[in-house]
Amino acid sequence: MHSLYKFFLATLPLSALGDGFFNDWDFYTGSDPTGGNVIYQNKSAAQSKGLAYVNDSDYSTVLAVDSTSTVAAGGDRDSVRITSQNSYNGGLFVMDASKMPVGCSTWPSFWTVGPDWPYGGEIDIVEALSSRVNCYSTETSDSGCSIMDSSSTSFAYGFNSAEGGVFALLWDNSTGMSMWHFARADIPEDLTAQAPTPSTWGTPSGFWSAKTCDITDNFYDQQMVIDTTICGNWAGGDAYSSSGCSGKCTDMVANATNYVGKFSPDGESFRIAQ
Repeated sequence: MHSLYKFFLATLPLSALGDGFFNDWDFYTGSDPTGGNVIYQNKSAAQSKGLAYVNDSDYSTVLAVDSTSTVAAGGDRDSVRITSQNSYNGGLFVMDASKMPVGCSTWPSFWTVGPDWPYGGEIDIVEALSSRVNCYSTETSDSGCSIMDSSSTSFAYGFNSAEGGVFALLWDNSTGMSMWHFARADIPEDLTAQAPTPSTWGTPSGFWSAKTCDITDNFYDQQMVIDTTICGNWAGGDAYSSSGCSGKCTDMVANATNYVGKFSPDGESFRIAQ
């Protein structure tokens, strides 16, 4: 166990594994707060359309964007955004994903958010757009707290070619926040054994010290969110024009092949330790 923590290794409730994964998440059905070209589906609609399901062969969870319907340029595609029913004030958050959406206009994210945004804070663990080869965010969009993972396996085709990997956030109110990304071949043995020891993982991809930021005052009651939006305020703006994709972001909505990739966090390996 991490020396600074008095926590026991906890999983999401037993029902969160396999077929019960979605029992502990709410499906958001409001308009996209980021202005994306998506229509977020409720649980029954998402499951009936094959946009949210558990793979029977390996119990992995699959979240997808509609990749079969004919949608006009500038229109909206069906997608999924889920929010954890529980909220958290610290701990170790681990997501093992085998795939992520890749394609011009895509904006997949795994993040946490507090109440009355932005006052309760937001922690972006995985956030990237289109086909960028690195997990990416900018100072203007993230208020100066951004990092860029230098690994080509942290997102897009490199991530999927490496059979995915693990993202981990260690949120310790006394020391700060640390984030790691491990490609599939580099996942620490202690994580695989579900006995995480972050002190042995080496230098994190990013670290935000509690000495320079009052963690407890700025981050509290965080709920986890997994979603994929299309275009929107960030992915469809200046970031799109510098992503290497052609034309306008909203024109890409008409290309269904852009959205064949799926967000596939492993329901058996989605862990929280508190």
